[in-house]
Amino acid sequence: MSNESYNPFAIAQTQFDKVAEMLDLDQATRDLLRNPLREYHFSIPVALDDGEIKIFKGYRIQHNDARGPAKGGLRFHPEETADTVRALSMWMSWKTAVADLPLGGAQGGVICDPHNLSDSEQERLCRGWVRQVFNFIGPEIDIPDPDLMTNPKHMLWMLDEYEVLAGKKAPGSFAGKPVGMGGSMGRAEATGYGVVINIHEALKELNLSPANTTASIQGFGNVSQFAIELFNQMGGTVISVSSWNQTDNDSYTFRKESGVQLDELRSVTDSFGGINKEKAIDLGYEVLTGDAWIEQEVDILIPAAIGNQINKDNVGRISDRVKIIAEGANGPTTPEADTVINERNIFVIPDFLANAGGVTSSYFEQVQSNMNYYWEKEEVLSKLDVKLRSAFISISDFAKDNNLTMRDAAFVISIDRVAKACHDRGWV
Repeated sequence: MSNESYNPFAIAQTQFDKVAEMLDLDQATRDLLRNPLREYHFSIPVALDDGEIKIFKGYRIQHNDARGPAKGGLRFHPEETADTVRALSMWMSWKTAVADLPLGGAQGGVICDPHNLSDSEQERLCRGWVRQVFNFIGPEIDIPDPDLMTNPKHMLWMLDEYEVLAGKKAPGSFAGKPVGMGGSMGRAEATGYGVVINIHEALKELNLSPANTTASIQGFGNVSQFAIELFNQMGGTVISVSSWNQTDNDSYTFRKESGVQLDELRSVTDSFGGINKEKAIDLGYEVLTGDAWIEQEVDILIPAAIGNQINKDNVGRISDRVKIIAEGANGPTTPEADTVINERNIFVIPDFLANAGGVTSSYFEQVQSNMNYYWEKEEVLSKLDVKLRSAFISISDFAKDNNLTMRDAAFVISIDRVAKACHDRGWV
């Protein structure tokens, strides 16, 4: 599937329509939930360091807030689209519901490439984004947090601008902030750790020992790095990761059969997760094409980069050895590929369960910020472990009881929770 024909929102709506039929939802509920409640599209003028004024396109889209304040990421990406933001906002509604958090779903974005912006330009862009949406976000309305190519520094700039405009301290307005400035311990680890917590539960179901398993990961950002860390602690071995290389604007897969050494690979990686190819070669890594991660002879595949990465064109390249696909990224598998994967009986941990550690820890941060009382790292990770294992087990049990895939079971549980909240509020 080419990127030109890939529409994540159409996929999200198709997924919803399928489950709406399974749940026999009434037409009004379907009409309400298959589209966002509200959308904000705006232009952000930013003064560049050379004095030029550049206009950036920004978004904040709130899919549903029946279960609580909207929650969702804010990403900077040169290929961001309104439909991508719509899809992610919908998926976030299901993600907060599947983890049984008292939150709704939203998503934001700016069409830009932060690689090409100085820190001061990025700061002005962040503050400009907040000025455009100030009246529509906040600790009791909509709480943004970091996503693709945004980080704690961006969130703190945004929080500062929000507090200037509000005339008061409001640390619960943003999540993913630096520790010591309203951020939560364990937030950095949460998404990647959450992926592996889910993998651990799946391995138990398949009667496999983590110590005897291998994995291949797409991406080497925050999610991937901490997933590798916890997977290694469990005794598993990651033999390859893929990464975007800014120097020649291409992606590569870095493989080491004896296992990726996290610290050494981090030492040759930029802040956006881009691995320096020449330095990786010096460290003994074999360099393959960017899409080679998917065809490795491993037990587990972890797509942890962007959407549309397992599709009808490459799903056939997945090795017969693969037993689990844990979707660390949002929307990495297209419906056509999903059909093939299900036919092959590969155990799929769907994205909005696999990567729910991020939003769960963001919720923990929001609670701590609103209380102005912060937990120790061990307490955060312990609460995360309990929450995610509970979600996995409830979905797995429901899937087995109703002869459903994990993805369908997760969708049914989450959409039913959101639909009931809308009904209880009297919206439909």
